[in-house]
Amino acid sequence: MPELVEVERYRTLADRALGRVIGAVESPDPWFLKGGLSPDGIRAVLVGRRFLAARRIGKLLLLDVTVTDADADTDTDTDADADADADAEAEAEADDGVDIDPADPGFRTDPGSDGHDVDRHGSDGPVVGVRFGMTGSLLVDGTDPVGRLLYSSTRNDPKWDRWTVTFVDGGRLVVHDPRRLGGVTLDPDVSHLGADAATIGVAGLGRALAGSSAPLKARLLDQARVAGVGNLIADEVLWRAGLSPLRPVSSLRPAEIRRLQRHLGRTIADLSARGGSHLGDLMDERHPGGICPKDGTALVRSTVGGRTTWWCPAHQVG
Repeated sequence: MPELVEVERYRTLADRALGRVIGAVESPDPWFLKGGLSPDGIRAVLVGRRFLAARRIGKLLLLDVTVTDADADTDTDTDADADADADAEAEAEADDGVDIDPADPGFRTDPGSDGHDVDRHGSDGPVVGVRFGMTGSLLVDGTDPVGRLLYSSTRNDPKWDRWTVTFVDGGRLVVHDPRRLGGVTLDPDVSHLGADAATIGVAGLGRALAGSSAPLKARLLDQARVAGVGNLIADEVLWRAGLSPLRPVSSLRPAEIRRLQRHLGRTIADLSARGGSHLGDLMDERHPGGICPKDGTALVRSTVGGRTTWWCPAHQVG
């Protein structure tokens, strides 16, 4: 299923759609449009404009749109002008004491940040929000950077193309979702999302976990606390960190929070390099009779936060 790792790959792919004039928008499944949005409404907003930037917060993809049609038709900057503007922006941000994360040009992160991402682009235009649910995928010009999702169909039925943007150059951006659990919205409210799991620091994680006696895994899955962690990433992180998914959050010591944050960052980086959230070390043993890859103990199956959970009772005792 699309977790932070997959959505980040979709964000990178969406860069190929930037700067291209939108010629048509098709929403054959109006139910897939959320927040009272209609097919005619989103078509009226987008046709004639361009996507300006692709960003991600947790598992939510954000596509910034140019302010007006005139912006979409104006393309007078030379490469030199663009480079100069970029240099000037970098210098200004350096003066403000802000570090730009080179691994993610769509975001900037304040030094010592708790992981909240800040909009770098400053566009006053509309923003398209895309959620992928359990089986959603993004394609640009026919390219899917993830491939088959774990809980999705192996068929490629065109009727599952829930939302399509066609550019005037003939290319397309498509949201494909067999189970219709995702959705597209305009100007989504992101204020309810917690700090992004890929960038959250120790202090930010401590605040996200504070004030609760809920099971640790349930708290990690709460997108209002830590945005981007899904079921597979949560199990992998806790297994690597040696922490029980059932443990009350309030019982974690500072050293354990530091250990959890360290493994969260490393696990996301590792799974990103491998190509998916389903490629963790624990994944092949997530089944009845599965054995812990670390110590050979039989894994336990539990339900935590409403999700199937596999963990080792021998080393995940913390």
